[in-house]
Amino acid sequence: MTDRTAPSSRVPIARRKNSLRLWWRRKSTIAFAMTLPLLLIVVALVLYPSLYAFYLATLNKSMERFVGLGNFAFLFKRETFWMVVRQSIVFALSAVIFKALIGLIVAHLVHNVPAKGQRKWRGMLLIPWVIPPAMSTLAWLWLFDPSYSAFNWLLERAGGSAVPWLGDPYWARFAVILVNVWFGAPFFMIMYLAALKSVPEQLYEAASIDGANAWQKLWFITLPMMHNIIAITVLFSLIVTFANFDIVRVLTNGGPVDQTHVFATWAFRIGIESNDIPLGACVSLFMFPILALAAIFILRDVNQRTTEG
Repeated sequence: MTDRTAPSSRVPIARRKNSLRLWWRRKSTIAFAMTLPLLLIVVALVLYPSLYAFYLATLNKSMERFVGLGNFAFLFKRETFWMVVRQSIVFALSAVIFKALIGLIVAHLVHNVPAKGQRKWRGMLLIPWVIPPAMSTLAWLWLFDPSYSAFNWLLERAGGSAVPWLGDPYWARFAVILVNVWFGAPFFMIMYLAALKSVPEQLYEAASIDGANAWQKLWFITLPMMHNIIAITVLFSLIVTFANFDIVRVLTNGGPVDQTHVFATWAFRIGIESNDIPLGACVSLFMFPILALAAIFILRDVNQRTTEG
């Protein structure tokens, strides 16, 4: 009797082993296992600090008493906070738009360069993106220096007058956006260049036969084929630009009179320099809903185009 039941008891074990082996061979399982270390890093370096920042935002200045949403209500009543919100949005949107336009134009120019010369141009144009932002911003700071500004020297030689680059709020905002565009445009260029190389040449040849001009080829072939890459690149750059710290910190330090502060630098000013960590955590948390809305709209558009295609 034991001889008859022994094989039947082994069957479920063998089936479980086979099912486990099949489960492990699935591509989705392998992909999840390979991305698991990265997911753990994201949880450790992003999710946990975010939850801890939300916890800090519910405490008073001495971090000894729970105040709930009192810090958020206090921020809503401050005019400086709403000024920082406007400046952060204007700074991020204007910088990303200019980076996208410049990156697209430069990518087309490099794409039309003969293959032998493209590597050289790609290497030279990537230099601003490779240099650490704080180091390159120091060089820009010397260019904008009120006493030894190279830009003012050129303006005076051309018959113009000196510009208070970092002393006037308008010009200070312009300088911050300019440096950010100079630093981030090469990233757009290299992404768009890779997307351009994936567009089939047969589409352009067919469009030429039909009598399409360069503008029509760009509008009806290039941009639709690059749409997903453009959307993902804009989203990534929007997140990085919105959370920018080093360029504003080194170039203007939020001045003059807090006119160039963004979320990251103002949170540092309040939380670290003014020793009010809960209020600084509140300021930093306001980036999440704004970026979440942008991510939802952009990724939903990408998903719709992918399903339709």
